[in-house]
Amino acid sequence: MKNSFIALALFVLFVLNAYSQQPQQPNGNQPPDMPIDAATKTQIINDLTKELNESYIFADAAKSMETAVKQKLQSKVYDGITSSREFAARLTEDLQAVSKDKHLRVRFSYEKIPARQERREPSKEEIENSQRFARQINFGFEKIERLQGNIGYIDLRGFSDPEGGAETVAAAMSFLQHADALIFDLRQNGGGSPEMVALISSYIFGEKPVHLNSLYWRKGNRTDEFWTKATVAGKRFGETKDVFVLTSNYTFSAGEEFTYNLKNLKRATIIGETTGGGAHPGGMFRINDHFGAFVPTGRAINPISKTNWEGTGVEPDVKVSKELALKTAYAMALNKVADKTADEQRKKSLKELAGRTQKEIEEMKKTAKN
Repeated sequence: MKNSFIALALFVLFVLNAYSQQPQQPNGNQPPDMPIDAATKTQIINDLTKELNESYIFADAAKSMETAVKQKLQSKVYDGITSSREFAARLTEDLQAVSKDKHLRVRFSYEKIPARQERREPSKEEIENSQRFARQINFGFEKIERLQGNIGYIDLRGFSDPEGGAETVAAAMSFLQHADALIFDLRQNGGGSPEMVALISSYIFGEKPVHLNSLYWRKGNRTDEFWTKATVAGKRFGETKDVFVLTSNYTFSAGEEFTYNLKNLKRATIIGETTGGGAHPGGMFRINDHFGAFVPTGRAINPISKTNWEGTGVEPDVKVSKELALKTAYAMALNKVADKTADEQRKKSLKELAGRTQKEIEEMKKTAKN
């Protein structure tokens, strides 16, 4: 239960983080700011750099970040900043300039951040609240559809708790088991649980487990491996039919892992934009009553590339704007299915549908230029 809660909490964190990065509306809905003095800035930098030196995945980078921000502090670079929100943003910018780590972020909260209580198991209330949130967003599954031409489509906004969401995954994949090709839309996917990545991936491979990814954790010098599962609750889509993954520059973290795994295993065609570039998982660190930071304490290691997508993102196989990604994938899927079918009448129908879709793409391109 504990591991399930951690996975779910990570998913909730990424969803909330995603919403917090959306542009603020000019109607005063943004939470109030708070003034910040020199003593508080010093305390934040001292406590944060101490945590980075103890926990950040790369010890050398942690020391370099400490040197950089303390030099700026001593040089009075931060003296002109009087806004807590602005200081958090500037500190994030300076830390990322050194680390190139997009997961590493300093956060300001007008409401007090509760002190973390050390305990082995989450409380019943915490579990219930997290599970309620996951159910409300349907464990990340926004839309499941069978498109004309028998092409499956899943709009997946995040990788939720694998235990709580297993039934939803089974239902979604079972519904699309007879589709001739499958499109995963991750253009609005901000991340989540690597366990859920493994569970969903299991449906597009066979029964023989496939090594997808590993996570190395600095504390404890531990490596966790993630493999597809030999058995699943629903019906497998199978390992021979074509799979497409749609991406945008918003696609992040576990959304990138899913994409990167399938690309390296040559199991999917990636279509869209280069992803955000965050491959370092971690956790929230409370600095004081109003400041916290997400500190990456681990890193992904792909078994094929022996590296990850941190700072670079995942490059698509077919580069198009996020707006054109779905129709591009749909046209490709229709053509691939048509090329494989022996039914000449169906082949003709699929090719005609692919042709109409390609014309729609060209019209969209013309409209974008004007």
